[in-house]
Amino acid sequence: MTPDVLCIGAVLWDVIGRTGRTLAPGADVPGRITMLPGGVAFNIAMGLAALGLRPAVLTAIGQDADGDALVAACGARGVDAGLAHRSALPTDRYMAVEGPDGLFAAVADAHSLEQAGAAILVPLADGRLPRPWAGPVALDGNLTDALLADIAASPLFTRAELRVAPASPGKARRLRALIGHPTAVFHVNREEAGLICDATFPDSAAAALALRAQGVARAIVTDGPAMAADAGAHGLLTALPPTVTVHRITGAGDTFMAAHLAAEVRGAPPAPALQQALDAAAHYVSQEVGT
Repeated sequence: MTPDVLCIGAVLWDVIGRTGRTLAPGADVPGRITMLPGGVAFNIAMGLAALGLRPAVLTAIGQDADGDALVAACGARGVDAGLAHRSALPTDRYMAVEGPDGLFAAVADAHSLEQAGAAILVPLADGRLPRPWAGPVALDGNLTDALLADIAASPLFTRAELRVAPASPGKARRLRALIGHPTAVFHVNREEAGLICDATFPDSAAAALALRAQGVARAIVTDGPAMAADAGAHGLLTALPPTVTVHRITGAGDTFMAAHLAAEVRGAPPAPALQQALDAAAHYVSQEVGT
């Protein structure tokens, strides 16, 4: 069955340590450690599946036991990983430490994805998926600059709507390869927008308008508990997220993007879609670990 959405990028194991104690370099504190399937592409796909859509991931997953377990975990969550490139490298991992103020530090090991390059797109090129792809595509910044540039120019994506997330501020500048693409929608936070534009913005609205001025077809910018903005052909929209107590951070942006994409796939206009996405992200961060 043809999927509703393609999610292209990182699918890996998330190892997350969370503590309520104040963190400092070298600190050794009590907390909880979880290991779950993750990665930006997976998180978005899982969010879409939870909302009733049929997502498939194009990614690189190792041929090791961790990779086999990851493919099985994807399937159990409604995410089709059957088209993933199976790499000879170990399955990728992401390790993060979160404290009471949010993310303290993280290390992303996406070597198999980066080395695989365009091999992850083979199911589109060989006909296993419709070509050119005419539906939504979620791209994440764990893809290399070269692969993002290839996707921007590829005939395989001439009819696709590209939804782009940077994965982290450190990879935000990779999204510049998609500036000027006629259907690219950037989902970024205010800091990431500043890195893409080499500027500092006072709020999300200024950031979204600056991205539009740079040539981004549509820019959706979040700013934690502050106002979010959506700038595109429809003009500029803003909305406030609900006020909640934050218990977790990792995955919040992916939850926002999945909810926003699902809302628009089902026909929601821009303003309700933005609010639905903010509500979903607020609900996500307010949940205790393990709920």
